Amino acid sequence: MRDEPPAAPASWADGLRFGFGTLSVLRVRVERWDRPAAGRAMVSAPVVGLVLGAIAAGAGALFGWRAGAPLGAVAAVAALAALTRGLHLDGLADVADGLGSGKPAEDALRIMKQSDIGPFGVLTLVLVLLAQVAALTGQFDVSPARGALAVLTAAAAARCALGWGCLRSVPAARPGGLGAMVAGTVTPAAATASTAGTALLLAALGAADGWSALRLPLAVGVGVGCSWLLLRRCVRRFDGITGDVLGAMAETAATGSLVTLALLG
Repeated sequence: MRDEPPAAPASWADGLRFGFGTLSVLRVRVERWDRPAAGRAMVSAPVVGLVLGAIAAGAGALFGWRAGAPLGAVAAVAALAALTRGLHLDGLADVADGLGSGKPAEDALRIMKQSDIGPFGVLTLVLVLLAQVAALTGQFDVSPARGALAVLTAAAAARCALGWGCLRSVPAARPGGLGAMVAGTVTPAAATASTAGTALLLAALGAADGWSALRLPLAVGVGVGCSWLLLRRCVRRFDGITGDVLGAMAETAATGSLVTLALLG
């Protein structure tokens, strides 16, 4: 049997449609469902993050202006969860259960695939959501605009992490599913360029609001670095990535960026 010819290169439009179709509730027509399109999607995922972040930031700013900083923070976090159908939060809980089980990789992956959430997943979700709301409350307390920029930064950092989770050196933990589709589709140069471009855009937005030009890019870098540590742990533990691991990386990056902004003041 002859080998199948390689798939044709995907356009950036194909990647964006793939990205919005898989990473958000926004309805788009996905015309290509293959690895070339998946690779483009993971590199351009920060664009999805900026769009979803802008929507959530608007909701948070409105509630923060009218009802106070705590409700602004809750509204922003809830909007991001709704815009992704809770996909990343579900992945975070599943990975926490898998890592916390202490079982061999095959058994841990089976635990992660189950529909229920165990005690490790519940505890992790509670702590992460509390951290996100608490960090955003401090930013919305300064001003609605400052809180909105923090939301935008967290959403973008979360999607920057996806490209790093799909580097060509990182295998899929199991065949099938979104994880196997996107695993190994991104080059280090593409992940670096995507993250750097996002950081530069946020730096410009932050400077326009009176923030230090380095503060928002630093938050992105720390957030992505935290997600990279989780990735290394998951690859050692599960022998690769799954869609749940990518979701957990996204939430880790978002939380790490928000905590960084809170510490920087």
